[in-house]
Amino acid sequence: MTSPRLQLAHITKRYPAVVANSDVSLIVQPGETHAVLGENGAGKSTLMKIIYGSVKPDEGSVIFNGQAVNVRNPQEARALGISMVFQHFSLFDTLTVAENVWLGLDKSLKLAEVARRITAKASEYGLDIDPSRPVHTLSVGEMQRVEIIRALLTDPQLLILDEPTSVLTPQAVVKLFVVLKKLASEGCSILYISHKLHEIRELCTACTVLRGGKVTGVCNPQNETNESLSRLMIGAEPPPLQHRELKAGVVALRVKALTLAREDQFGVDLDAVSLDVRAGEVVGIAGVSGNGQRELLYALSGEDTRAEPAMIEVFGRAAAHFRPRKRRALGVHFVPEERLGRGAVPTLGLAHNMLLTRSNAVGAGGWIRTGQLAQHAGEIIRRFNVKAGGPHSAARSLSGGNLQKFIVGREIDANPKLFIVSQPTWGVDVGAAALIRNEILALRDAGCAVLVVSEELDELFEISDRLYVIAKGRLSPSVDRAAATVPQIGEWMSGLWDGQGASVPKEMAHA
Repeated sequence: MTSPRLQLAHITKRYPAVVANSDVSLIVQPGETHAVLGENGAGKSTLMKIIYGSVKPDEGSVIFNGQAVNVRNPQEARALGISMVFQHFSLFDTLTVAENVWLGLDKSLKLAEVARRITAKASEYGLDIDPSRPVHTLSVGEMQRVEIIRALLTDPQLLILDEPTSVLTPQAVVKLFVVLKKLASEGCSILYISHKLHEIRELCTACTVLRGGKVTGVCNPQNETNESLSRLMIGAEPPPLQHRELKAGVVALRVKALTLAREDQFGVDLDAVSLDVRAGEVVGIAGVSGNGQRELLYALSGEDTRAEPAMIEVFGRAAAHFRPRKRRALGVHFVPEERLGRGAVPTLGLAHNMLLTRSNAVGAGGWIRTGQLAQHAGEIIRRFNVKAGGPHSAARSLSGGNLQKFIVGREIDANPKLFIVSQPTWGVDVGAAALIRNEILALRDAGCAVLVVSEELDELFEISDRLYVIAKGRLSPSVDRAAATVPQIGEWMSGLWDGQGASVPKEMAHA
């Protein structure tokens, strides 16, 4: 019998406020696609970083291809044949795509050869990206493509994937799964982290379940249902969505022929984008990452104020020139797709991160009421079940899913009149996703207008009343959720809506 590809024995990792992994053992065979399942903060990412050499365990051993190894850094991991695609990307913003990939490859290669390989691999796997683009010009989804391509270029024996499909279209997911199944058939082992249970059941033949940093179960996911996997992971099935049919009210947000030239050579021009969002409805925008979502969201949040004033109206007021603070005064609250850096200051505690969108904790003379901030942050932590050391925990110390819950909770707690959110459940577990979606629907039922931008089609179909699709800076007509289909929206994500028989946009019907 051949040796296991990977064997973890009694891995323990402690941090000052939490034990991330406690006596964790697992075995991955050659050619096996092995899922690691657990709710946010269960210790999955820490365990993967230990395998990849970016975190050192306090106890336990790692055995790779039958040999005990002490992987001290990612470079040693790659030399062994271990590659990883991180959920939080490890890319240098000021370098190009090719330069970032080059850092992890054989330095004898010329940069031009690396760029050629990137283009070839990207084309082969349907993950097209320009090697010459600086990373700071990429959307989150495009950064994820870079990470996947970088890992595939190393021809790994063990490939670790942390939420690899969170911002891919259904068609791209299908194509990626073909690639992963081919890699597995050639002997590559895959460790797969995802909160999409149907993906795990389709792709994986083994599964280790973590809860609170400990192994609580092992199973073959192909013999399980979504419900049974949920019970293994969170101890219960996620609560059902409470989606009531309501009549939409006044127009909260109106975008009229919004046309904006890109701010950098790698951006996307917005071309006559028009949409309406009414009080008491959820409007979803689907699309492949990098098709103008970032530019549209910058214009809607007030970070880009170049548009003509009347191109963006908030409750009837021309608002395109308003900065974010003035829009918040009108009741607009916004959740960006970038958690660290825009949604939260990494080094600040959760309480002080409240100050990004709250001013009521600042008293006369500019004094900050720290006690009030901490109390308020604590309430959000409890309401949204955020796993953190407390209200003063640094934002960067939280897992991605828990930070997402806090940021979304912070803005929902502000009782917005217009709520704009990008990727609301990216990287959160099924229970947390259900909680966030139900909170969004509760906002909508209370009369808030909600605009959701997401590459997660299942999510958009679950919570939206109407859908748009954005492609190459253009926006499709709107279609009622009940009349839309996944194949139709998938086609529209390629820009194929002209002459496709779309329903009449509601904003035209209300005009």
